[in-house]
Amino acid sequence: MAGQIPLSGGNPTARPTTIGSGGGSISMAQQRSGETSIGVGSSGPGVGMSQQNLNGIVLEYLSKKGYNRTEAMLRMESANQDVDGRPIPTRVEDSGGVKYGKAFDLLRHWIEENLEIYKPDLRRLLWPVFVYSFLDLVSDFYPHEARIFFSNFREMFENEHEADLRGLQAIALPEHVGTNEIAKIYQTQRYRATLSQTAFFNLIQFLESKEKEGGAVIVGILQSRLNVVTVERTAEDQFSLAKLLERAKNKEDYPAEDEGIPGHNPGSANIDSSAGSAVLTKLKLGHVTLDAEARQDVLWDLEDEDKTNPPAVGQPSLVEAFEQRIKREESEEIPGRTELPPRPPPLARDVAMEVQRVKENRDRLKISEKTGGVGPGMNVVMYTFHNTHDGITCLDFSGDYLLVAAGTDMHFIRVWSLDGTPLPGPSQANGQGSRPAASHRLIGHSGPVYAVSFAPATASSDKQQITKAKYLLSSSADKTVRLWSLDAWACLVVYKGHDGPVWDVTWGPFGHYFLTGSHDRTARLWSTDRVDYLRLFVGHDRDVDHVCFHPNSAYIFTGSCDKMVRMWLVTNGYPVRMFTGHTGNITALACSPSGKLLASADDVGTIILWDLAPGKLLKRMRGHGKGGIWSLTWSVESTIVVSGGADGTVRVWDVQIPNDASGQGKVVGEGGAGQKIDGAAQVANVSGPGGKKKAKEVMVTSDQISAFPTKKSPVYKVMFTQQNLVLAGGAYLP
Repeated sequence: MAGQIPLSGGNPTARPTTIGSGGGSISMAQQRSGETSIGVGSSGPGVGMSQQNLNGIVLEYLSKKGYNRTEAMLRMESANQDVDGRPIPTRVEDSGGVKYGKAFDLLRHWIEENLEIYKPDLRRLLWPVFVYSFLDLVSDFYPHEARIFFSNFREMFENEHEADLRGLQAIALPEHVGTNEIAKIYQTQRYRATLSQTAFFNLIQFLESKEKEGGAVIVGILQSRLNVVTVERTAEDQFSLAKLLERAKNKEDYPAEDEGIPGHNPGSANIDSSAGSAVLTKLKLGHVTLDAEARQDVLWDLEDEDKTNPPAVGQPSLVEAFEQRIKREESEEIPGRTELPPRPPPLARDVAMEVQRVKENRDRLKISEKTGGVGPGMNVVMYTFHNTHDGITCLDFSGDYLLVAAGTDMHFIRVWSLDGTPLPGPSQANGQGSRPAASHRLIGHSGPVYAVSFAPATASSDKQQITKAKYLLSSSADKTVRLWSLDAWACLVVYKGHDGPVWDVTWGPFGHYFLTGSHDRTARLWSTDRVDYLRLFVGHDRDVDHVCFHPNSAYIFTGSCDKMVRMWLVTNGYPVRMFTGHTGNITALACSPSGKLLASADDVGTIILWDLAPGKLLKRMRGHGKGGIWSLTWSVESTIVVSGGADGTVRVWDVQIPNDASGQGKVVGEGGAGQKIDGAAQVANVSGPGGKKKAKEVMVTSDQISAFPTKKSPVYKVMFTQQNLVLAGGAYLP
């Protein structure tokens, strides 16, 4: 002991002095040898007593001696000790590995009990807090607690972050954190999150008030791992009161466009998989102009057409319309010849097709002004196929609007004449062969046909019809692509190279080149004059399901069931954009005629519009039921998008207005079950036949202009003509 304890009496052999209370005592006797003996017990010297009782004895002694400050310090320190003297943690951050689970649960419950207008934004914090909490648990040698934490909360994020969860699940040891690709991305980068100032201040106040219960743990993660950007609420941005209320009403849980880690998380357009760079490749999205010789040939033909058929009063001549378009195209930033795939020299057919495009463009139904959600009177021509027994897998319309081709699961393709006119037989030119018929079969594939695509063509006013569709491409489960002649009705070339079923095939905007996507997770560029592919595009984690070209043919787009859309440069196969905002598998892609926007759709009924140059998400459009949106098409002015899908509807969307714009939809007709579809309202709880079955609620965003329901015909294909008429096709499934 620090000081001597005075004993009563001076005789060292006298009875000892006892100091203590309760069941314990300290017996002290001065031995002749000069030693002091201390016995602790409840019945006499040498018998042990609890640490709690010992603390009480010492506290009583300190109080009697007037050591007030020492007594207060001992009382404070001993208040959080168990009976054996071990400290009892009172702060969550002192409780070891379980602190992250308690802190995350605290944050989650507070967010769910918060005001509805702030929930959509505050929920975006849960994912990064979950990831960094899990990684910290593993790094701090808490493998058991890490597994429990991961299994308890992973279900919240499976819909949106399935790929990341799959990568993180393999982490069990601290060494894995340094080698796992997903973990390295999160460990080396700060997660960006944007909150309104009001929501952020409420969050910080709550965490400070719950510091001991886990608030300090969350604050530590926010400070060290996140880049939280607070923004003021204005009348027009996404954090305005009206926008917050709209998001809360729609229960949207989509990632913000600028959220996450560049190149990895939803909303990013960066293609750097390691997220080490935030600089986007500059794109040249302008249209490619004709060379001087071909342009002159087009002008001469247009002059002849103006003389033969003078323009109406107030209507520009064809030459004027062509020159205006040339001036507009020359003002855009266009890719150079070295940045484009080489093209064969133009033929008389190419000149005639350009002349026809100018005529159709001048005489089209113009949709150039903002619609305000009401929109123009759209015309849709629906072609329905009967008695298919659910055997049709794909459709395509020819550019001259005379033919439609359907691929089937019975390994063949059938081509029909849209107007019922008999098609010439294979050998009719020689006066022999089969009799003309309204349709022809193309047989050659040894597996189901998954995609068909007509070569570029235009309508023709002359009898020679040199601009009509001449070729058809088809892709199949037999891993091949076939090129068919529509004059001989025979297969000309079989293209082999993919190591799996070929899900999609499409022609380039000028013909000659075509693009395929396959189960082997690659897209490939081909040309009709070579049997081997020219370019290989690799980067998707799963099947490449859909492909499309940019209008200037300098870029291509690929969509996959890994829920990502990628943009590639054709000449060298280099990726220039990556868009990862979908929560379902990509089911359709379409680039706008202006070349500045991209529309992508998924199997949960969402269409996303992307601005290609800055790589930004413009908006999401919803209205289709689940089952997939199978086709997208753009108006000539790039102001209207039309979609068709498994819910048996053709829907028209306004590109220019935001989702929260006020506008009344247009009821066009009734579905087979008496369901009216309106763009300004929700489709909710619609009774089926007999009132026994109710449809699931489908939220329709206000940018839907109109909807055209079919009876029981899923829509496989929609296509805008050059005059802004919509063609649609589907199979009746009773």
